[in-house]
Amino acid sequence: MNPAAADPASKPLRADARRNRARVLQAAENVFAAKGTGAPTEEVARVAGVGIGTVFRHFPTKEALLEAVLFARLRRFVDEAEAAVAAESADPGAAFFAFLTSWVEMSSAKNAYFEALTAAGVTVPVAKSDTGARLMSALGVLLSRAQEAGAVRGDLAVGELVPVIIGVARAAEYAGPDAPLRDRAVAILFDGLRPSAGNRS
Repeated sequence: MNPAAADPASKPLRADARRNRARVLQAAENVFAAKGTGAPTEEVARVAGVGIGTVFRHFPTKEALLEAVLFARLRRFVDEAEAAVAAESADPGAAFFAFLTSWVEMSSAKNAYFEALTAAGVTVPVAKSDTGARLMSALGVLLSRAQEAGAVRGDLAVGELVPVIIGVARAAEYAGPDAPLRDRAVAILFDGLRPSAGNRS
């Protein structure tokens, strides 16, 4: 599926329609966060304070709504990544690991949307979307800066980092509500990204 097709925000809308769409998206995100992606669309309409017809005018199917919420979350995350790049932290290593931690925290929610969409037979090619390209670009800058500062091993490439992040996110998900265990697991796995005597170059 073309990500743009799932994003009605890319089409011109009247001001009231834009407000309604934004309210529905925010309500959907809140409802799905509280009750899971299986929560009914009627609940989203109730929380948004609109009729179910308004929801379906913007999002013809439950899957379209899930995908729109997913991309809204991802766009916010990418905005945060680009803000971290623009900030040019005096501690590139801390900025890099803070970004990875945010990614891990965001991933459990993202995975729930992907799983719901996959179960419905919807493919979401995020990595090939503009959002995915922006994310990889920001990640590359943060990684390079951290490597130049000596905070991250020098033999690590962006393409190798992504599966590592996914693995760390899955480990954090496995730890579930046990916050100390989750934080400890993430810290141990992140240690593998730091320089050692044999991987500083």
